[in-house]
Amino acid sequence: MVKLILGVKGTGKTKTLIEMVNQAQLATNGCVVCIEKGNKLRYDINSQIRLIDTVEYLVSDAQSLYGFVAGILASNYDVTDIFIDSCLKICNEDVAAFEKFLLEVEALSLKNDVNVVITSSVPTEETTDVMRKFI
Repeated sequence: MVKLILGVKGTGKTKTLIEMVNQAQLATNGCVVCIEKGNKLRYDINSQIRLIDTVEYLVSDAQSLYGFVAGILASNYDVTDIFIDSCLKICNEDVAAFEKFLLEVEALSLKNDVNVVITSSVPTEETTDVMRKFI
């Protein structure tokens, strides 16, 4: 299952994500992964959660982000939840590539029974049909 949290900057997307990440860690018997660009969440996320900075791994577009997520799932069978903060920013603001990423990650999440929550700064009036599918 993929859930998309959208809104303009300052609407509380990251705060909501932090709460969801920490709650997922309390509820799971598996592994929770949080992916971000930079390291702004370091002190807000429970230390048991695998926090990954895409900059450190040279993940710089939608295709490399998809490969990165697939690699995480391929190497760790007990991942139950993946959270991605500022995903459109990681995808270089490329909306078409972001939409493709959403659809590919949906297929991956269903195949692996993993919950994926993604935040992106997109004004409500700019959401596409593909994005609306995951809201």
